[in-house]
Amino acid sequence: MKSTLGYFWKYIKIHSLKLWVVIAALIVSTFLTVKSPEFIGEGINELGAYIMGSQDKSGFFRVIMLMIIFAVASWVFNLIQNVLMSQISGDATNDMRKDLFEKLEGLPIEYFDKSNDGDILSRFTSDLDNISNTLNQSIHQIMVNTFMLVVTIIMMFMNHVELSFVVLSMSPLIIGAAIFIIKQAQKFVILQQKSVGEMNGYVDEQFSGQKLVIANGLHDESRTQFHEKNEALFEATFKGQFYSNVLFPTLQGLSMLSTGIVIFYGAWMTSVGRLPIAQAAGTIFLFTQYVRMIYQPLSQIASQYTQMQLAFAGASRIMEVLQEEDEKDRSTVTAIDGIHGDVNLVDVSFGYDESLVLHGINISADKGQMVALVGHTGSGKTTIMNLLNRFYDVRQGRIEFDGRDIRDISLPTLRKHVGIVLQDSVLFTGTIRDNIAFGDPQASQEAIERVAKQANVHDFIMTLEDGYDTIVSESNSRMSVGQKQLISIARTMLVDPDLLILDEATSNVDTVTEADIQQAMDVVIEGRTSFVIAHRLKTILKADKIVVLENGRIIEEGTHESLLADGNHYAELYNNQFVFETTID
Repeated sequence: MKSTLGYFWKYIKIHSLKLWVVIAALIVSTFLTVKSPEFIGEGINELGAYIMGSQDKSGFFRVIMLMIIFAVASWVFNLIQNVLMSQISGDATNDMRKDLFEKLEGLPIEYFDKSNDGDILSRFTSDLDNISNTLNQSIHQIMVNTFMLVVTIIMMFMNHVELSFVVLSMSPLIIGAAIFIIKQAQKFVILQQKSVGEMNGYVDEQFSGQKLVIANGLHDESRTQFHEKNEALFEATFKGQFYSNVLFPTLQGLSMLSTGIVIFYGAWMTSVGRLPIAQAAGTIFLFTQYVRMIYQPLSQIASQYTQMQLAFAGASRIMEVLQEEDEKDRSTVTAIDGIHGDVNLVDVSFGYDESLVLHGINISADKGQMVALVGHTGSGKTTIMNLLNRFYDVRQGRIEFDGRDIRDISLPTLRKHVGIVLQDSVLFTGTIRDNIAFGDPQASQEAIERVAKQANVHDFIMTLEDGYDTIVSESNSRMSVGQKQLISIARTMLVDPDLLILDEATSNVDTVTEADIQQAMDVVIEGRTSFVIAHRLKTILKADKIVVLENGRIIEEGTHESLLADGNHYAELYNNQFVFETTID
């Protein structure tokens, strides 16, 4: 709780001047609100005196004018509070969102590999929305009602001490009931937030893989899993809301009981002469209003507690991200002219957890050489690619670029000289021009078109109605997998990397598109050291070195011709694939 409050205060204290203005306006408006019942009570007494003929009506109208003035002044000061609190909460939430995004940008790939996309998204949406609502409404309401409670009690005792104790006699029962109900609701609020994150993650996965669900006829299974998660979310939400909804009528009932006691006790005091008859009606009415002005703030404070718990739960989830360790960078070199091209993996071992997935890997590549990695799924190919780009750092051994350990090169500097084409090419929302120029936003149209032509995608782009200004995104693009990969290759060409990583760039395309991609790859690879993964072995026949992996170990190494001549694992893979593709053709 203390750390969560500290998290809120970090963003609120920046606006301390506005906050002090809010507090000042709050004090004034609260005083005006609490003072109003006195005028009503006085007005009732003045009206009674006028009816009885003991004085004229001027006193009554004077009270009415004061009530109007107080009402207008109260509205003005309440408006000041609301406007300033909206600004404070808006700015604070905006700063939280920026800090969360910047933190995520600095986290290692490992964090995203182990985290659910929907859960991360829910921290940006529902968690921050709950915090925003709390800052804008709940905290303000708690401040308003706390001041209201304190000022009301003071004004109440200033008017009549005995009736004040009568009003407060029910407070222990009300506070006890509120604490009990709030504690019951609290445990379900945190469970609700967790269930929301799980639901977001599941829905995101389902719609991302909707084609696979349809193709395999898994609608029933998908619905069953959804209903299970939806039921868990419903149960947590229902129980939390149930206790929250029980709170208000409980307090309202106790407030009505207290009002009845005040009326009864006031009437008894009047009957025994302890309360003057001339003041009785106004005083009793005044204290029934005080009952409302005490129990209504208590009810409001209690009702905001559930929203506060949602905000605290959301803040805790955001703080979990902020407390994650940033991507480690022990580098001492922050600028290099370029990478000559010599790459060496020296006795490299690595594991994502306690178990190793790479064991003593040794690979050397001279400038301009193409090294192909071959092996079954899980053999360690993609892991090597992740290590070359420092998505992860080696656990044992080292990777050298031009004889320098890559851990000594700063991450921004290293990645500026390394280009990567992933198997699943990603298009960001924007124009095709923006996507090609993603790594170099200042690139000229001439440079963009040049690399698009080299990547064999220019002609396709020109067939589109808006050409390079065509809007695309990962979710709604109608481009084929091959067309996306050609754009991805053009994007890599534009940054002109010294070292190139091609991760299964032709494994999901037809043979015609594969030829276009292969031609584009030949252009981008020329003169650069490159590491290539390919399931279609015919795309790596020109590789200077082929490394065959099995269970994280190198079992063969050589050229295509030498490995075929050896007749071992690679030859078996190639022959089986050649026969299969020939049969398909």
